Order: sequence, then structure tokens, then C-alpha cells
Amino acid sequence: MISIENKSISPYFNLALEEYALKHLDIDDDIIILWQNEPSVIIGRNQNTIEEINIPFIKSNVISVVRRLSGGGAVYHDLGNLNFTFITKSNSDNVNNYKKFTEPVIKSLRSLNINAQFSGRNDITIEGRKFSGNAQYYHKDKLLHHGTILFNSDLDVVQNALNVKPAKIKSKGTKSVKSRVTNIYPYLTEKITLKEFKDYLLTNILKEHNSVNKQYNLSENDISHINKIMKERYLTWNWNYGESPEFEIQKSKQYSGGNIDIRLNVKDGIIKNCRIYGDFFSNKDVSEIENILVDNSYDEINIKEELKKLDYKDYLLNIDVDEFIDCMFN
Repeated sequence: MISIENKSISPYFNLALEEYALKHLDIDDDIIILWQNEPSVIIGRNQNTIEEINIPFIKSNVISVVRRLSGGGAVYHDLGNLNFTFITKSNSDNVNNYKKFTEPVIKSLRSLNINAQFSGRNDITIEGRKFSGNAQYYHKDKLLHHGTILFNSDLDVVQNALNVKPAKIKSKGTKSVKSRVTNIYPYLTEKITLKEFKDYLLTNILKEHNSVNKQYNLSENDISHINKIMKERYLTWNWNYGESPEFEIQKSKQYSGGNIDIRLNVKDGIIKNCRIYGDFFSNKDVSEIENILVDNSYDEINIKEELKKLDYKDYLLNIDVDEFIDCMFN
């Protein structure tokens, strides 16, 4: 395993670095990156940005808003949060295996006398309260798995920056964002700094992979390519916010695989425009489902037949066709 040291705290650069390392860096070994962002909200690939954030609070507190490549929900980052990224082969043992990639974090915390647990589809918790969310994205034969670790973040800002859907809070049996998240710092019997925790975690991850710390230093050429990706994708309004046209029909439901929000313009019984939002995970671009539904009749049997033409299970993971149809028509 090779580590890439990244001292940048720009969310735009850091997400571009992830994409560059996944798609363009020619390293025939697993990669680990530990990194931090200045105050920012990182939006899931399939989410409607405007509805996920508290815009007045975001603007008044100068918080960056950036969309990532992976699915899942919006998360808040600040310098009290540590992020980890694994890049490895996208074999069957790795894809959608969130527990495998969170295990080194859990073991590290348990060695510090913190009883961390893998929970739900992609979280790590302490005493039922979440401090880490994880997501994946794959490209060709490579997989990117990344996660957050709330070490000592400002939880008031976490609550105020995000607009969490009531259905999501209700499904977890809690009353607010703040009541269902926590930092790990209060649970440390011997207090350490985030930098010390970062070094400790990296040592344990490398030990878990039977690896010494082989470090890759980004070259000027690497940084030039990363800056190009940053400029062309992560600094653009279209990527981070995207067009959000008016829709006549909106259907939204929460399932075990996540929230889905289907929006349609229908004229004379024909779907003229379709967008699918949500915090679900996907292995393929959900826009392919949107495209196949356009110009089809808004009819349950017809839509089900259209979905059969696709390898549907790769588009909305753990949300089956019947649940999609249920959301769209009920």
C-alpha cells in the first residue's frame, strides 16, 4: 500500500485529487490518502444541492459547497474532521463492502478504548451515534472508497449547514442531526491531537495491510492535472449545483437503501422530463434511467417494462424495481 500525503485543505482540490488518483495515476498498488477540508458541505452525486443545504447559513459562514463523484448523503467537513480515501481494485470482495474498509478505523479506535461499531449500510457509530459516513465510486477496474471521521468538529455547524429530510431523522428514531452524530474526541481516555490521531490511524492501516509506509509525492505534472480537473469540474456551478427545472410531479420515499426523490414533467400522459435525486448509492450513472423514461407513457406497467431493459440493480443499490415503482406511482 502507498500513501499520498496531501496538505491541501481546499475541498475543490482534494476531490480533484481523488479523481486524478483513481482515473489517471499509474500506481500498481493500493493507495491510502488521509486529508482534511476547510469548512465545506460535500454533496452526494445524486442529490439536489439546493434542497440539501441551508443557503443563508452557508453564505453567511462562507462554507464551500462541492459535489463528489460518489453517492450517499451530504456531509459537513471542517478542520475538526479527518477524511480517509482508499483506492484499490474493484473486485467482488471490495465493491459495496463498506465493512471491510471501515475495519481499520474501528480497530484503531478500539485500541484507544473507544467501542466503535459498523452500523447500517455505511456508518460507524459510538453508542449509537454516528461519527463516520462512507461512500464508494468505481471507474473501470478501480474502486474509490472514502469516509469521514468526526474527531472534534463543530456539531452546531453540522446541524445548521444541512437540511436533513424529516423522513431520514424519523427512520433513525432521533429528533435532530446533532442528537444522532458525535465526535470521537470526548470518548478518548487519553487526549491526543487530530494530527496525532491521523498518524496513529495511518500506522494502523498500513499494519492492517502488512505494508510499510511507501509514500508517493505528487509531482508538478500531477498537480497541474489535478488543477485542470478542479477547474473543469469541481469549481463549476453546473457540477456543484446543476440545473434544477420546475417539475409538475414530485414523489419521494425513504427505503432501507436510502431516500429517492423522483421528479417528472408529464404532458398528455408522456414523460417529457425526469430527474432522480437521493442519497442512495449507485454503480452506474442514474441519468441513464432518466433518459430511458423520457418520451415514455407515465404508466406503471410500461415503466416497469422499460426498467427491465437495464441492469437496474447497478443504478440504485438496495432499492429494488418494485420500490422504485412504488415511489413513482404511489
